[in-house]
Amino acid sequence: MANQVMSIFSHNYFSDITVYQFGKHECDPFYSVGPYVRNQYLFHYVFSGKGTLTLEDSGKETIKQEVKAGQGFMISPNCVASYAADGIQPWKYYWVEFGGLKAKEVVREAGLVEGQQIYMSKDKNEQNKMIKALQYMADNGDAPPFELIGHCYLFLSSLVASSKNRKKRVPCSAQNFYVQEILTFIENNYHEDIRVDDLAAVCNLDRSYVGKIFKTRMGASLRDFLINYRMQKACELMKDTTHNIGEISAMVGYPNMFSFSRAFKSVSGQSPRQWRFDNKY
Repeated sequence: MANQVMSIFSHNYFSDITVYQFGKHECDPFYSVGPYVRNQYLFHYVFSGKGTLTLEDSGKETIKQEVKAGQGFMISPNCVASYAADGIQPWKYYWVEFGGLKAKEVVREAGLVEGQQIYMSKDKNEQNKMIKALQYMADNGDAPPFELIGHCYLFLSSLVASSKNRKKRVPCSAQNFYVQEILTFIENNYHEDIRVDDLAAVCNLDRSYVGKIFKTRMGASLRDFLINYRMQKACELMKDTTHNIGEISAMVGYPNMFSFSRAFKSVSGQSPRQWRFDNKY
């Protein structure tokens, strides 16, 4: 790989929008990635060259599209994707991987959903703001966390404002209210021994109905979201504290360390001890 700059965002204290990693890459000819499936959103903005994005949609149809300078592409969680730089004019791009409670809503508003995952601009001024935010992040990976998350918000704001596919914001509804109540409950009680039935009881509604609207809104089941949220908190504790694995297990709602280790490996692909060894600063 040629001239790649990559930074990992080591602070996950931001739940609405979380940055995972970001950078800049000047690709070699024919450089390729995938096919693979990501757990978070991954956006690339191409500022030079061209290449091909290949996606598999929910109907298992394969879609190939050329992406050139001035365009970008969004890869959503659970989407099978691969991409390759051109052999003569290879890509140069900025990229950022992000997630969080509001990520799906932001991507939907930008209109970068299945079948429309190529970014094209309708507002040059907002597009330039977006590029500057991405460039700042790529060039300042060691900046303070609040500074980096601030530039990520600037990037997302201009992404939405400049996107040719921008959608109207969906008004707040009763369903959104219920989902927000569940999210707030998880944030405040993830360390307790809460279960899916407890989450449904927050809204005083039937479990199956709450599970359905939550998955529609958040793209994950109540159970999977709770597990992922707890594992994110466990990662923070393993990076930033000296607590042992057993203590951290209890602190994120798993009195049984074996159950915690099994859940952690299902999310990260590594045991907690191995993850801590690979990521401890």
